[in-house]
Amino acid sequence: MAQYNFEGDLENLNERQLQFIHKVILDHDSKFKKAYFSKLGQAGDNFVGNVKRISVEGEKRTIKMVLKYAVSDAMLRDITNTEVMFKNEHIMYTEVLPKFVELQRTVGVPEQDQYRYAKCYGSLNEAPSEVIILEDLNESGFSMLNKFNSLSNECVISILQNFAAMHSLSYVLKNKEAEKFNHFKEQLTDPWKSAYDKPELKNRFQIVEDEIVSVLEDSHHKKLVKNKIIEIFELRAKLIEFEKSNKYSVIQQGDAWTNNIMFKLDQDPVQSILIDFQASFNNSPVIDLLFMIFNCTDHETRVKHYYDWIDYYHSELDKSLSNFGLKVSLIYPRDQMDADIRTYAKLIFGQSLVLANMLMRDPKEAAELVEVMRDMDKNAIPDTMKTGNLQVQSQNRIKKRIFGVIDSFEEFGLLEAVSQWDD
Repeated sequence: MAQYNFEGDLENLNERQLQFIHKVILDHDSKFKKAYFSKLGQAGDNFVGNVKRISVEGEKRTIKMVLKYAVSDAMLRDITNTEVMFKNEHIMYTEVLPKFVELQRTVGVPEQDQYRYAKCYGSLNEAPSEVIILEDLNESGFSMLNKFNSLSNECVISILQNFAAMHSLSYVLKNKEAEKFNHFKEQLTDPWKSAYDKPELKNRFQIVEDEIVSVLEDSHHKKLVKNKIIEIFELRAKLIEFEKSNKYSVIQQGDAWTNNIMFKLDQDPVQSILIDFQASFNNSPVIDLLFMIFNCTDHETRVKHYYDWIDYYHSELDKSLSNFGLKVSLIYPRDQMDADIRTYAKLIFGQSLVLANMLMRDPKEAAELVEVMRDMDKNAIPDTMKTGNLQVQSQNRIKKRIFGVIDSFEEFGLLEAVSQWDD
């Protein structure tokens, strides 16, 4: 793309996106020589958008950026609600996260203790050409971990510290600047509502549930899982509606699985940064906790640390709130959090089973799943959605993840909450 001094992989970028990217680069280096684009990640790393790395070569320095850009396929945009997701992330990076850090600076929180997120060089919230340009955290020593491996206790502790800071700042904003909080709350939209309202998604989830039941050998497990995925449609709608007026709700990260977090492992303690805010909207804080715990760790790690994790999150929430003269006992009491965990366990159980089937696929199988999402005949069951047609390694990962979720729910006394669906 000679007129922009762009080289490399420009596939799937439209003219409006290229214009915006060029403007952002000029804003940061008006005399840059060239910008080289390369593919970042692989199929299955990001189901809603595409990601590229940009290396901007200037006269005195090279700037590394990460480009997130929306898919252009109309059907896939509709299925994944791309417009809402990119709007959410645009609002988070350009308004909400900067406001959170401003709150911390106002009360003198040291810079090293302030909430950290990737610097946003520019964001275009213009469908269907959405673009978000972020700092390349690899340059600061952060990296993405293998989604197939359980996160360590140290990694989970770091994430929980991030959640506690982010959630506490929601509570601070709600208490100190209620009008501003409500403004953000109204702007951020549940990105999955339209998808959950579509009968096509329910059909797809029924296929997933049938496949999961088919790999379970124990009749007790089969009964436990039966209908739990399908019933999350009605359950989720009720819980989301409740949170609209719940005083304990916060602006959540919303999608904390391994590929949406970057880590710096050579530090003591381990550092982490949340990098995706497409699913951020007003919801219960325990959704972030449970979603991450049951989709990023294995049963063996959870058994050792689960209760410590819950204690640590609540203590960190108290610590962060104390910077603003607020007490966790009044803002989000521990007994309320424990009650919320049992309430939302029902939803997380079903969601974790679905995600086990999606996230444990290898890159090629994940790419095929994206195609299925776009082209699937509602009345057919494509081979790519059948667990038995996946590679043996993928089948084993899916089974292990599913059995681990069931075992953990049983270990932590959460199966009782799940079984209430049948009452």
